Order: sequence, then C-alpha cells, then structure tokens
Amino acid sequence: MRRRDFIKAITGSSVAWPLAARAQQTVNPVIGFLSGRSPAEAAPTVRAFRQGLDEIGYTEGKNVTIEYRWAEGQYERLPTLAAELVDHQVAVIAATGGEVSGLAVKAATTTIPIVFTVGGDPVALGLVGSLNHPGGNVTGVAIAVNESASKRLGLLRQLMPNATAIAMLTNPNFPSTSDEIGDVEANARSLGMQIRFLSASTVGEIDAAFAILAQERPNALFVGGDAFLLGQRDQLVSLAARHAVPTIYPQREYVDAGGLMSYGADIPGAYRLAGTYVGRILKGEKPADLPVEQPTKLEMVLNLKTAKALGLTIPPMILALADEVIE
Repeated sequence: MRRRDFIKAITGSSVAWPLAARAQQTVNPVIGFLSGRSPAEAAPTVRAFRQGLDEIGYTEGKNVTIEYRWAEGQYERLPTLAAELVDHQVAVIAATGGEVSGLAVKAATTTIPIVFTVGGDPVALGLVGSLNHPGGNVTGVAIAVNESASKRLGLLRQLMPNATAIAMLTNPNFPSTSDEIGDVEANARSLGMQIRFLSASTVGEIDAAFAILAQERPNALFVGGDAFLLGQRDQLVSLAARHAVPTIYPQREYVDAGGLMSYGADIPGAYRLAGTYVGRILKGEKPADLPVEQPTKLEMVLNLKTAKALGLTIPPMILALADEVIE
C-alpha cells in the first residue's frame, strides 16, 4: 500500500471510531416520568421507582435516561406535560402521582407504552379493559387507596368509639374523589356518624378548611386519598396538631411527618413495582400482556407521641392491629 493511501486509511479509521463510540453512548432508552406531585416531597417514591428499574437491570445515568415532568399539584398542567413527553418520543412513560397522570398520558398517546400508579379502580377509570388483560398500551399498579377508605373509617371509630361527628377533607379535582366520598358517607351513616365534607385543591383552601374545623369542632378528621393532599402533608399534620383534631390518613407518609394514624398500601412499594414493569417493557414485553399489579399488603401505622399530645388513650385493640407504632 502506498504511503498516502495508508495515511488516508488511518485517518478515516480515527474518525470512524469516535463516531461509533458516540453512537453507542446515545442509544440508551429514555423513560418519561410524569407526576401530579412535586419532586422534593416525592423523592422517596422516585427512589423506589429507580430501585425497581435496577432490579431489571436499568440504572439511571448508566444505561437509561429519565425525563421528569412534575405538575406540583396543579393537575390542569398534566395534559401539556404529557404531550411534551410524547413529543420527546420517549420509550415508555411512567404515569404516577394519581390517576390524573395516567388519564392525561392515555389521552396523549395510543402507541407509547404507559405504566401507571393509581389509587382508584383502573377499569372504572377507563385506563384498562381489565386487570388481568389490560389490552392496548397501558398497564400499571393499582394501589387501592380508595378501597381502603371504609376500613380507615372503621379504624377511626375503634380509636374514638364515642365520635359522632367527623369531617372529611378531599380534593374535588381528583377523579376518584366522588367515589371515595360515596363510600365514606355510606359507611359513616351505618356507624351512626355525621360527616361534614370539606374541599381543598390549593394551599389556601386547606387553611380555609381548617378554619371551618376550628369553628365547628368535629370529633375527628378523615383525609381523602389524593396526590396533592399527600404533597401538602406537612401543612396538614401541622394544622391538625394546632387545632388538636385527631386525624386518620391514607398513607404512612403522613404519620412519618407527625400525623396520628394511617391505613393504606405501601406507596413506595407500588412505585418499585411500577419501575420493574417499565424495565420489563424496555426489555421487550408488551403492556397488554402485563396484568395490573395489585399490592395486597395494607398497613396501619400509629404515632403514639401524637396520640399523647392529643390526650388520646389508644384502645388495646388498635395497638394490637397496628403494623408499626412510632414512639
């Protein structure tokens, strides 16, 4: 080979190798992560989601990229954020922070695989055709937040057997709120309890709801399942303590923040399951073939320090039922 041709060949190879290397570095799949919540308060669930991905062999920043979009409790932003992820042509979208995210993404695409986390019934919501055979491009995890509502009310009654009047705080903008209200109202009636419904979809409305509580003085407060309210748990717990109102919540995160009692599913565990589903889809499985996961473990968590501050004596039965007691 002539010297000139040899140099040309070497030069061409030196250009091709870096180009090939860069091409290999850019083939990592991109996951869209949409949430109705806020990034700071949702950090534990994001860690759980990444853990699920890791279990399938995908690590953020190593062999997968995650594009995050946060509505921060403003559910009206979700359709726009969902459209951004679709335009980004992500490989799969994790729709988290309540059914509002799943509904927004389903309306935005019929082709990109979707993995949701919801507290309501995904069939009734129209997200999937059935739990065992979702069909289409959507599957996920049903956390059963709303299905635990009647049980929460029963636990509240056991905690405070003489309670006759309670208040229920809900977000009217959350799709499953009306169903949860219906269940709680029917069960309250059967228990001979009067119930006052209060709505809040903003920080200011939460303050206004507690101003009403301060005037009416119900025996206890029941907080509904909603991503926005969960995101405002520090505010809710602080106000419940200030007004000395015993409160039961749908997630343990409230009790970890100082709330009295919770009963519900393991939310981080559900996000971990969602992460494994996203990983399985990246490996080639189809959403239509992945049954909707339904975590069966529901846990009751009790904060004795808060109970003492409220002057409550915890019945032995409640202590026996508690999966965890915070002292």
